[in-house]
Amino acid sequence: MEKSEIKNTVLDVLNEITGTDLADQMNVNLFDTALMDSMATVEMLLQLQEKLGIDVQISEFDRNEWDTPEKIVDKVSGMLQ
Repeated sequence: MEKSEIKNTVLDVLNEITGTDLADQMNVNLFDTALMDSMATVEMLLQLQEKLGIDVQISEFDRNEWDTPEKIVDKVSGMLQ
């Protein structure tokens, strides 16, 4: 899967969860800005698992590695290689 497809999927999921179009805010901290909380994080991971086939255990989730849309795209891209 191309990185652009991953980016679009991640942005679609984040838009659905946060109600915010983050395409122009790829480096915004989702937690510091209160766009995401722990429940939203679980929902995001479940949707990404369903749509992209990744498997992230909540116990292995490091918020600092997933705190911006850009980091999420990079993390998911790495998992799909």
